[in-house]
Amino acid sequence: MFWSSRKTEELSFRYENVYIHPTAEIGVDVELGPFTYIGPNCRVGDASRLHNNVTLVGNTSLGEGNEVFPGAVLGAIPQDKKYQGEETWVQIGNRNVIRECVTVNSGTLQGGGVTQIGSRNLLMASCHIAHDCVLGDDITMANNVLLGGHVRVESHASFGGLAAVHHFVTVGQYAFVGGLARVTQDVPPFMLVEGNPVRIWSMNKVGLKRSGVSPLTLKALKEAHRILFRSRMPRKEGVEALLEVHGEVPEVRALVDFMASTEAGNQGRSRQP
Repeated sequence: MFWSSRKTEELSFRYENVYIHPTAEIGVDVELGPFTYIGPNCRVGDASRLHNNVTLVGNTSLGEGNEVFPGAVLGAIPQDKKYQGEETWVQIGNRNVIRECVTVNSGTLQGGGVTQIGSRNLLMASCHIAHDCVLGDDITMANNVLLGGHVRVESHASFGGLAAVHHFVTVGQYAFVGGLARVTQDVPPFMLVEGNPVRIWSMNKVGLKRSGVSPLTLKALKEAHRILFRSRMPRKEGVEALLEVHGEVPEVRALVDFMASTEAGNQGRSRQP
């Protein structure tokens, strides 16, 4: 259920010192702090809480149960010289925590027009999500993580503070990107990467265990890391040997498919045009 500020004066009564555009929609049980700005065609889902001084612009849609902290700006126009004022969007799912001064830019026509963030993500203070990024669910980004345009982050990935990700990079599911990392190529799922330039160090053992991955799967992924990223075996032979032993493990299949997609891409990025 949404209140339309065009049709009722109750919003003005409930939210003192808040600006809500007539075309905006506000769900039920929503808390809006002082000096929050809700721009044209924005939407805030039920049971969400926007602290003071939050800004929503650019056709931004928030799902249910989100919490947005002071200084966040969601939906500002892309920082891209190709953008010429086209109508684009930001779509954010449910139960995300978006901390202080996070910025999320809207999409561009070249990237499909939409920046998307899934559900149950934690974006810590001062993170930046650039235009046309696509984030899955249950992602954790520590303070000051920067995502360039067109980045894709699969579900359950995690980032240490101050990591910077090059545009068009894909970060695989359950991957961990260490703090201060400079990420210019795709990050394989289930792996831990660190450094400048980034390097694959190990599988993400801690993250996988916390997520309840079985010991059998952990063993298979450890072997996959050894064969694919540590041995001197040619890639084709390594993949064949790995699949012969662990081909029935879905996570191993996902890793092999991800690597094949990256190698078929441009400059180590499967999504790079």
